[in-house]
Amino acid sequence: MVRAAIFFSRASHSKIQIRPDNIENDYTIINTMTPPKDSPLIRVLLADDHQVVRAGIRQFLEQAPDLAVIAEAGNGREALSLIEQTHPDVAVLDVQMPLMSGIDVVRRARELKLPVGLLILTAFDDEPYLRAALQAGAGGYVLKTAEPQEIIQAVRDVFHGRQALSAALAARLEAASDTGGSAAVSERELQILTLTAKGFTNKAIAVQLGISDRTVQNHLAHIFAKLQAESRTEAVMRAVSLNLLPRYLIED
Repeated sequence: MVRAAIFFSRASHSKIQIRPDNIENDYTIINTMTPPKDSPLIRVLLADDHQVVRAGIRQFLEQAPDLAVIAEAGNGREALSLIEQTHPDVAVLDVQMPLMSGIDVVRRARELKLPVGLLILTAFDDEPYLRAALQAGAGGYVLKTAEPQEIIQAVRDVFHGRQALSAALAARLEAASDTGGSAAVSERELQILTLTAKGFTNKAIAVQLGISDRTVQNHLAHIFAKLQAESRTEAVMRAVSLNLLPRYLIED
């Protein structure tokens, strides 16, 4: 069931004024609750399939006087529709949502050339998700475990056209690039992933592709490493989330 969109104004919510003297985060040492002088109001769309999570994120976002959450979405398809309808300055998106993932929303918004900043806010610190989001066109990728001040600053950075990526994630991405990590999934590995998603056993995959069982096992081991997965099911789900496999393969 698609949730109804929620609209509200800043005036309809009481604000908790937090004015710390000195806050340290991964970007710089600043008072993130006090925006730069003459900062414009940043209109934010918030998309997450958990209402309680949305409420918590909205509460601390609106502690910043230059941020206003103008709409909420409970799934990716609704988020894309609301971006088109409400024209937010920044859309804050979870990765895994019903109907359309946050990465799919980013990709589609870029294809439609929608004038919106796109920030992924997620619990997934996996490098494949991070790379997929940035390649799709996200302006930033921040973890839900980050301090509220870091997330607020990330929204501002994306609004101003700066990449918002925490120091830890940026360092991991650079280290992986230096070591050649997270290599692309090969055509053969995609074939094996597709057959795995269809429920084929290793032996059946071997027969279908004319290779040995051991070769299938070796390919699966490489797939697990590249997608940071620990099982066949997890590998398929991550491949779908990253648009490596079509979603219909996991739908009844």
